[in-house]
Amino acid sequence: MNSDNVTFIFHPTFYINGFYNMPHANYYYIFLCFVYAVTILGNSLIMGTIYLARALHTAKYIAVFNLALSDLCGSSAIIPNYVDMFLFDRQYIPYKNCLSSMFFVFFFMAMQSFNLLALAFDRVIAICFPLRYHAIVTKTTMTLIVGFMWLFSLTINSILVALITRLSFCRSTKVDSYFCDHGPVHRLACSDNSLNYIWSYVCIAVVLCIPLILIVISYGCIGFALLKISHGGERIKAMKTCTSHLILVAIFYLPITSTYITALTTYIHPNTRIINSVLTQTIPPMLNPILYTLKTEEVLQSIKVLYKQIKLKSIKETSVKIIVKN
Repeated sequence: MNSDNVTFIFHPTFYINGFYNMPHANYYYIFLCFVYAVTILGNSLIMGTIYLARALHTAKYIAVFNLALSDLCGSSAIIPNYVDMFLFDRQYIPYKNCLSSMFFVFFFMAMQSFNLLALAFDRVIAICFPLRYHAIVTKTTMTLIVGFMWLFSLTINSILVALITRLSFCRSTKVDSYFCDHGPVHRLACSDNSLNYIWSYVCIAVVLCIPLILIVISYGCIGFALLKISHGGERIKAMKTCTSHLILVAIFYLPITSTYITALTTYIHPNTRIINSVLTQTIPPMLNPILYTLKTEEVLQSIKVLYKQIKLKSIKETSVKIIVKN
């Protein structure tokens, strides 16, 4: 067919289907509101502490700050819209808003994955090359890594969304998901969507599989380095610095990879898939500050110092006001 004669059909709205006859779903949405509130509080506390405490102005905490920012933005991209859509029955979403939602959800999901890889890089250098750590992991190096992650995530997800705009939607516009998910949306197209299939697998490989493989390799190197440490106390101390990061890796990658693998091999009830996917994207951002950052001695000490400074400042201001009044 002559390209001049091709007509692209765009529906003004999509309908987000969500749960299938799930009783008491409102309690689930209220629970997500609680998750979002804790996520905002925890990640805002971490970002504020890192910004204010000079002791935390190091290369490692550039990556930690970026993780907290990505977690906060990722939850903000999905939970408010999700709760508003289903708790108040606003399931019709304009075409442009659908594409915007798709972009931001996948963008910050990719950033979370890349941040875990950056923190694995920090750990492998710290344990395998302790004497060269401060020469390799500098603030400049980490800033460049973080900048590359943002640029790379922006590029691959812009392509992901741009490929949707070339599709025609002349049949159903009911999206069987909880947001404008890429797979359910491009499968609604009545034009050739083979390029969308290919790029979706490329994104899965680049965003999930390759970072996870690199993290596993890095911990293989860490394990080998720990075997060379003769003193048991030093070995345990080094292992403790990795425990929190390993927990973050597990709670992020295991649910999402298991969902993709199960979806490819067998049938998953839509409600089960939605609940698992939503919790995969919202629980890790809530737990990251608690499991990783707030367990770090440096951060706890910085929070105590900042609290004392704020308290002392408040006492001084109160004293000045009393003197002025008298």
